[in-house]
Amino acid sequence: MADTSALRRLMERISCGAGFSGEFRFAEPMASHTTFKVGGPADLWVQPALACFPECAGALLALAREEGVPVFVLGGGANVVVADRGIRGVVLDTGAWTGCEFRGTGEDAAVTVRAGTSMDALVDAAAGQGKGGLEFLAGMPGTLGGAVWMNARCMEKSISDVLIETEITGEPGGRLTLPYREGDFSYKKSPFQNSKAVILSAKFRVYRREPEEIRREAEKLRKDREEKGHYCAPSAGSAFKNNRAFGKPSGKIIDELGLRGFTIGGAAIASWHGNLIINTGNAAARDIRALADAVKEKVRASLGFALEPEILFVGDWD
Repeated sequence: MADTSALRRLMERISCGAGFSGEFRFAEPMASHTTFKVGGPADLWVQPALACFPECAGALLALAREEGVPVFVLGGGANVVVADRGIRGVVLDTGAWTGCEFRGTGEDAAVTVRAGTSMDALVDAAAGQGKGGLEFLAGMPGTLGGAVWMNARCMEKSISDVLIETEITGEPGGRLTLPYREGDFSYKKSPFQNSKAVILSAKFRVYRREPEEIRREAEKLRKDREEKGHYCAPSAGSAFKNNRAFGKPSGKIIDELGLRGFTIGGAAIASWHGNLIINTGNAAARDIRALADAVKEKVRASLGFALEPEILFVGDWD
């Protein structure tokens, strides 16, 4: 566990200097904050309120550096497996930092979205405004900040395809707005994966579209995810990234090796989809990681392909 006195001192300094409001808890179980429903305690879990989030997030990052305390940024917990031993240091939860702001018309139309906003909430808000272009995000678990961080992709479309700019904090210079640059993004890669900055918001291109058309397309995508079993059991969605060089999607590769239903402890490859690892009800984080490692090794041994996990394994695994 991180130095408790340092953590308490950090919270005292944020409360006094940055006017903190919101929630914070010591030894907070991360199983309560991830879609896999596994994970041990965070030394300190902090969720700043909407009114103070940017200021408190920036102050927390700066003070944590001074105190030598690591910080992990959590969105919807939809793409992570937290170690059974938990996470050392601070978990900064963006869940209260939500909302969308639509501006402009025609070619200038755009929406700025706060990092804690869920994908479904964003799509529903866009439908209410009659603004299309973001429908491919419907049904996608997680939050906007996480989606930008991983350059989320669905229906042959990536977040970066509609991104205009991203606002961050925690880097030298405080809050910064970074225009989209094509060379910074690739398949499920973004420049933020090599940065300790926190994504505050992102601006996207949208266009005029009939609200009912947006809603119909969004519902179709949500239903497709449901029919594929994405919501049948706790999971993190796709377990492995696809690689065009392999000639087939990762799920197809895993299927053809007969690995559906393969189980370690309480973790299993879904019987209905090769690229879903699920918590059957009593999985530990170590079961999920061991299963992912075993699938990788079986694919490598059989086909020579090195599958790359899409799931992030975070926390204290030692």
